[in-house]
Amino acid sequence: QLQLVESGGGLVQPGGSLRLSCAASGWGLDYFTIGWFRQAPGKEREGVSSISSGDGSTYYADSVKDRFTISRDNAKNTVYLQMNNLKPEDTAVYYCAADAATMPGYVLHEPDEFDYWGQGTQVTVSS
Repeated sequence: QLQLVESGGGLVQPGGSLRLSCAASGWGLDYFTIGWFRQAPGKEREGVSSISSGDGSTYYADSVKDRFTISRDNAKNTVYLQMNNLKPEDTAVYYCAADAATMPGYVLHEPDEFDYWGQGTQVTVSS
């Protein structure tokens, strides 16, 4: 059974940076597409960024392009989300998720496309 644990959340001022980590156990992450999602109070869970297994194709939501970067370290069985120039609207609980499905030319990024989920980590952007 694949288990995911997020870490790295916290309180940061606008314009600051955080790096989230998603550590896996039970299976090698290189077999899975890994997605980062976030959910703010009263809002639906949304896809932020994903990285596919195999060729490492990536997806970014328009709201985070040029600010967030997803990467994976297969040796550490960990996926990272580097978040720069954070804004108050980035405040949310951030989750990582994994799925073994692959689709040529498409990077999974919708919540219902993922089977395995972590417990989430809070990110608060405030002065």
